[in-house]
Amino acid sequence: MNSVLLAVIGVAMILAGYLLYSRYLSARVYRLDAEFVTPSHELTDGVDYVPTNKYVLWGHHFTSVAGAAPIVGPAVAVIWGWLPAFLWVTIGTVFMAGMHDMGALWASVRNKGKSMGALSGRYIGARGANLFLVVIFLLLLMVNAAFAVVIAGLLVDTPTAVIPTWGAILVALLVGQAIYRLKWNLAVVSVVGVVALYTLILIGDSVPIEMPETVLGLPNTAVWIIILFVYAAIASILPVWVLLQPRDYINGLQLFVGLGLLYGSVLFAARDTVAPAFNDNVPEGTPSIVPLLFVTIACGAISGFHGMVSSGTSSKQLDKETDARFVGYFGAVGEGLLALGAIIATTAGFRTLADWEAVYTAFNDGGVGAFVEGGGALMNQGLGLPTSLSATVLATMAVLFAATTMDTGIRLQRFVVQEAGEVIGVSLGKAVSTLIAVGVALALTFGAGADGSGGMLIWPLFGTTNQLLAGLTLGILAVMLLRKKRGILPVVLPMIFVLVMTVYALFVQLGTFYRDENWLLLVLDVIILVAAVWVIIESLAAMNRARRGEGVDDDEVEQESTSSERSA
Repeated sequence: MNSVLLAVIGVAMILAGYLLYSRYLSARVYRLDAEFVTPSHELTDGVDYVPTNKYVLWGHHFTSVAGAAPIVGPAVAVIWGWLPAFLWVTIGTVFMAGMHDMGALWASVRNKGKSMGALSGRYIGARGANLFLVVIFLLLLMVNAAFAVVIAGLLVDTPTAVIPTWGAILVALLVGQAIYRLKWNLAVVSVVGVVALYTLILIGDSVPIEMPETVLGLPNTAVWIIILFVYAAIASILPVWVLLQPRDYINGLQLFVGLGLLYGSVLFAARDTVAPAFNDNVPEGTPSIVPLLFVTIACGAISGFHGMVSSGTSSKQLDKETDARFVGYFGAVGEGLLALGAIIATTAGFRTLADWEAVYTAFNDGGVGAFVEGGGALMNQGLGLPTSLSATVLATMAVLFAATTMDTGIRLQRFVVQEAGEVIGVSLGKAVSTLIAVGVALALTFGAGADGSGGMLIWPLFGTTNQLLAGLTLGILAVMLLRKKRGILPVVLPMIFVLVMTVYALFVQLGTFYRDENWLLLVLDVIILVAAVWVIIESLAAMNRARRGEGVDDDEVEQESTSSERSA
């Protein structure tokens, strides 16, 4: 199939979802209210609760949720053919991801900016909430540890990406000062910031920075990992407006320009996809497409991590409740477009089927490398960009996506550690909770050796854990909607599908880990499976109580906020 036609159909489907379906959800299901006093105004503290322009907040949200996963997942899943991956990304983005992300944002805003972990206690019960926290902690641990490994690998393999990666931090600090201290016009700041970032990319392409193979006895990847965690720890404690928010915003603009370059390359190169629509000649050992497709592609179709971002940082910065449609649903649209671009780059970016099959010799052989190689070839042919510059643009794009997700991930894990401390009656400050979050991630990352590769040890469970969390988040939304006497089908049908596929996948992986004698993943799989089944049962019981009109009245929270508005 011609890649241009594939791109046009996919983009049209995803944008139609935003223009039509998101409007229905915001008006009829979530009933977003512009007059509702959001937590950013009610609880303003200048650190985490900061009223934010919806375009700036969208930049934070989009780049936080769109890490390496919407590249890696689709780039691996095309091993089954491009059509299943294409359908799951487009349909999932429209009917699942956007609905889930906007819903999680709305639910948290209606509950004073509380995280999904805290909301699970309110709407599901204390037992379900404790197990929910276990799932959340494991997911964030996987994201933080694995993304650090991915970023370090890209910085070593593509030294031209080093200058733009770290230079983006300085640009972000200046952007934050320009917006909040100097009150500069947002459009001017945006243009200057994007130009600065792409200037850094040009400089980086000309001045590659290669770290020595070993530093103080540690491999270069390990050194990068340590530097990344030190940076992420500092960034997680700083007020959001100083670094996190402006970094995500300006990266979001730069990354959207990058997506524009990628799709422009597709248009002008006009290549056919060399990969088959359905691949009947998968390498030996490739798992069954059902249910593994639906957990291999998590981010880009629906992702539980998005609910953590929506309720962990974005809800505390939402200026108006109606902004949730743009920030939440359109944030999912941005990630869907990235996943679609990854599918096209990894199926049309190779000249022949033999070239493609030479890369996809086994399951998990795709990924960021295939995306950079295929996308670079498209940019070279379609836009005439030098091969080195194309690789620098895409590698920087992947690094910045992963890095901004890691920034937010450490901050979210700090919140989870603090919430866990509250459960056991211990009050943990920001510094202590951050040290615990970073310490656990570093222990996992270096647990398998000095090279830091341990961060990928539990990555095979990322997809199932991520989708499980998405299904459980939808369960919370269903309980809230039932208490408000609203229709729940737009939430419940995706919830059932996601949970069934996820639990099915957990059982499939259980057998695989047992045969491979991978006892660490086997034990973690059992823990996640038990937690999943338990929380599902608790969620169903909570839905039944809500259907009968039992439980806390949601309107109490709304009335409290309304009273605050009137007294303000």
